[in-house]
Amino acid sequence: TLVPDRRLVRAERHEVGARVDSVECVIEEVPVALVYNGISHAVMLASPSDLDDFGLGFSLAEGILESPRELYEVEVEAGEQGIEVRMLIASARFAQLKARRRSLTGRTGCGLCGVDSLAVAVREPAPVSRRQPIAMDAIVRAQAALRPWQDLHRATHAAHAAAWADTEGQVLLVREDVGRHNALDKLIGALASDGVDTSTGFALVTSRASVELVQKAASAGIGLLVAISAPTALAIALAERSHLSLVGNTRADRLTCYSHGQWLLADRAQA
Repeated sequence: TLVPDRRLVRAERHEVGARVDSVECVIEEVPVALVYNGISHAVMLASPSDLDDFGLGFSLAEGILESPRELYEVEVEAGEQGIEVRMLIASARFAQLKARRRSLTGRTGCGLCGVDSLAVAVREPAPVSRRQPIAMDAIVRAQAALRPWQDLHRATHAAHAAAWADTEGQVLLVREDVGRHNALDKLIGALASDGVDTSTGFALVTSRASVELVQKAASAGIGLLVAISAPTALAIALAERSHLSLVGNTRADRLTCYSHGQWLLADRAQA
């Protein structure tokens, strides 16, 4: 990490009948420019960690690249105004990017800021074709196991996490960020870098399930997306069309499946 993802600040805690000086750990949020072949395409506000994963994951999830092999080089450079993720990509992909280039400025919690037309606001990923059935108790197990992985959230109480779990519910990989979309991009990038077969597990996010999270998951070939909170109606509709199983409102004793529930098993005995 070129820039720390958290810092200590002085603050005041106001409690009943008292005011206490305190030192608080807060999350960093910095402008991150995604630069392709020397041309800046997007500036997102993000946590300054795992930015190589972020660059690759964003590129795959947004359809800029079709394969990790099309990313030839990535360099992360910190400057006074923010951080640049400089990527060298295949010339054919760069030509396509220039043809569709638009101004895109991301803000925390907002994944569609800067989209220049309604036609591109809800991008249709290819339907997910490969997956393995997942038992409901594996989902509950993965969610229960996620908290110890959330170091940045534990320190700051302000970070989202995106996690990858296997079919047994074992958490294998976690990425954190101040923005939920960024966390999923980082996870997708890490999965691609490690060559993980996305048909062999599922993704969890510590947020609601927005339509863009469904877009990103389906684009990465993830067949099951689990959110701690509820999805939007638009996210459910896109999940249906993308053949993605979408689970939300996940708790220790219950969960709700909003699309393609045929890929969920009641318990491991059915697997």
